Amino acid sequence: MLQLCDVVKSYDGKSTVTALAGITLSIGAGEMVAIMGPSGSGKSTLLNLMGGLDVPTSGEVLVAGTDLARQSEKERSLFRRSHVSYIFQAYHLMPTLRVRQNVALPLRLAGVPAREADARVERVLAEVGLDHRADHLPDELSGGERQRVAIARALVTDAPLLLADEPTGNLDSARGKEILALLRSIHGRRGTTIVMVTHDREAASACDRLIRLRDGRVEDDGAAPGGAR
Repeated sequence: MLQLCDVVKSYDGKSTVTALAGITLSIGAGEMVAIMGPSGSGKSTLLNLMGGLDVPTSGEVLVAGTDLARQSEKERSLFRRSHVSYIFQAYHLMPTLRVRQNVALPLRLAGVPAREADARVERVLAEVGLDHRADHLPDELSGGERQRVAIARALVTDAPLLLADEPTGNLDSARGKEILALLRSIHGRRGTTIVMVTHDREAASACDRLIRLRDGRVEDDGAAPGGAR
């Protein structure tokens, strides 16, 4: 599913900052992987490259056989619509749209016919346990419910790769556990490849594999301690 070969990402300013200093790794289809590391280790940069939100300074980033490093911004945007979905720490829901409308946004952008889009929205809202909240606005929901809406929005495209950036970071421990259990359930039912950036050991233990970064390099790559397998 994911292959990175000698990936370097540098930012030029008054001095050059190297966020990733030669990352090589492979993530197979159907894996559930956590990425951890101290602040500034390159976690979010790596996730952005995996999803084609950014391109490396050098190296290859292959997602389902497509080298995103060689694509234009428009090509990467079109690729993401069908291959990659995101869950963010801050939810990024449209405050004036109701739950069902927020979830339908990726389908509207992709030009999916209304009847098909409606059916898919209903299906994923039931999957995340929010079908009874479909006509509510985001500010009428709890933090955990908002993150479930964000997960439903990510699932509605049926993309094979799900990238999660600190998905429990804004939640208390109880709600965080619920979201992790939901992600495990999605992984088990759908076989979706999930890559999660987190600073939370409990979140990492919900995954099968843990990649640790330090100073833009892979420090360790192996089974997540206490991970669900």
